Amino acid sequence: MSELLKAKLRYAGIAPSEEQLSKIKGILLEKFDVPDIDMELVQDTSIGGGFIVSCKNFEYDWSDAGRARQLRAELNNLSRKTGDRETGKIISMLSSKVENFDLAIGDREVGTVTWVGDGIANIDGIEHAFYGEIIEFEGGTKGMAQDIREDHIGCILFGNDTGIRQGTRAVRTYKEAGIPVGEAFIGRVIDALGTPIDGLGDIKESGYRPVEQPAPGIIERQSVNEPMETGILSIDTMFPIGRGQRELIIGDRQTGKTSIALDTIINQKGKNVICIYVAIGQKASTVAKIIQTLKKTGAMDYSIVVSSTASDMAPLQYIAPYSGTAMAEYFMHQGKDCLIVYDDLSKHAVAYRAISLLLERSPGREAYPGDVFYLHSRLLERSSKLSSELGGGSITALPIIETQAGDVSSYIPTNVISITDGQIFLESDLFFEGMRPAVNVGLSVSRVGSAAQTKAMKKAAGSIRVDLAQYREMAVFTQFSSDLDETTKNQLAHGNVLMELLKQPLEHPLAMHEQVIILVAVGAGRLDMIPVKKVRDYKERLLAYFETEQGDICEELSKSGDLSDQLKKKILEAVDAFNDSENKILKEELESGNH
Repeated sequence: MSELLKAKLRYAGIAPSEEQLSKIKGILLEKFDVPDIDMELVQDTSIGGGFIVSCKNFEYDWSDAGRARQLRAELNNLSRKTGDRETGKIISMLSSKVENFDLAIGDREVGTVTWVGDGIANIDGIEHAFYGEIIEFEGGTKGMAQDIREDHIGCILFGNDTGIRQGTRAVRTYKEAGIPVGEAFIGRVIDALGTPIDGLGDIKESGYRPVEQPAPGIIERQSVNEPMETGILSIDTMFPIGRGQRELIIGDRQTGKTSIALDTIINQKGKNVICIYVAIGQKASTVAKIIQTLKKTGAMDYSIVVSSTASDMAPLQYIAPYSGTAMAEYFMHQGKDCLIVYDDLSKHAVAYRAISLLLERSPGREAYPGDVFYLHSRLLERSSKLSSELGGGSITALPIIETQAGDVSSYIPTNVISITDGQIFLESDLFFEGMRPAVNVGLSVSRVGSAAQTKAMKKAAGSIRVDLAQYREMAVFTQFSSDLDETTKNQLAHGNVLMELLKQPLEHPLAMHEQVIILVAVGAGRLDMIPVKKVRDYKERLLAYFETEQGDICEELSKSGDLSDQLKKKILEAVDAFNDSENKILKEELESGNH
């Protein structure tokens, strides 16, 4: 014979009538499919009125406290959706909500906290939670089911754990972890849960998206064929990035990784691209500086900053990139193009390692858990270019990884290199030599390549990589030689000019037509006679000359995106005319100096 099922009914003032008790018993008998229930009645004034029934690990809440909590949640939700509309409308909507309020009497699975610390809580008694479900604790703190075991669930907390202790009740919400999304988030700074942290008031969301979402399938994608121009000459010519691509930026600390990402964001001005910058484990002062740069350059008008600083708990740092991606997916499914920067995934992996060790998962190589590859692959696979049937929107990802002493063969760098479609490798030695951006041409690669370049860029870039490789080789062999033949001297002079041209100051991205003009001029050897120290000034004067005197060439390049032989000839003629005028000015300066 099966053991009699026990239930506990807590009431505030007056005990329920026999009729009410039989109704409650009927609900429980149907739910648990048992012949009879032993009901224990307990008076509890803290619930304010009504009653709460607990049976096994489920709870039915008919109390005043429960009603108030549910009504408060609905009113909060309503006021968030209405935003700053007319006061009269809001009042009428709220009053109708109160009048027509209907208590949802669903059963809720309830457990108790057995251990809490470092942003992790172990909960006993919840048997049916799913991975990624939001769990609510007494006091309002929320968490997410992260580790589901036979005897307990491990939950990561999205708030302060000071109000949570052993024995605290935790309730299932049956909702997947997600964040609010919408157009109103553009130009704002939010935390990992979508709450604004820039002091500019609440944000009216247009929807709610789960932070974890399956990546688009093969049929839902199309090949990457549109350029995502960074405005950085060395990258756009040799390692072009396409809309929907994932290009890793990798290098030691302080080699200019974030600068490349920021320049790319700044270069999207007027190109109808929404940029999302996700700061993971950065210092708050660093994030403030980045926001200042984006505001100064006008890039904040089309950007969203998702910030989870070093002072945030590990669970918030862990969820931040997924939240940023959920935000980007909202725009992608509207047919828009998005650029998302994860700065940086090394700190993300460290936050995940901390969580995993606290959840008592087995550590593997470098103490990272075994699923750390999946951590980044399921994140980066969500970046893609959708098919035309789905609107053709895209997410381009620029994950950043920090190496230790240039070691790209360690665990996390090799993982992310194998997930992405290429990497831009920044080298400390080049950086200290003054080569900025410090891109290592030998180790950097784009696996999408020229498919994501405009025709003009493809034709103009031509043999730049080969020229640079030959120059590097030649420079090593000839550094101790004194008597060089004319061909070698010319090759070295060309290489020196090329290297100098690839240096680019911060926050000065170049437009596509400017890059093509420079490449055509240097490719034809028109800059080889210029002393290396004067190359940068010459470049700026040449581009200014084209903007003012040769606007039709710039316009034709921008509109057609192609470089015909006729247009190339026009560019070279204009460069020659500019060189002649430069030589004339130089001659006059020398003559006046002699007099």
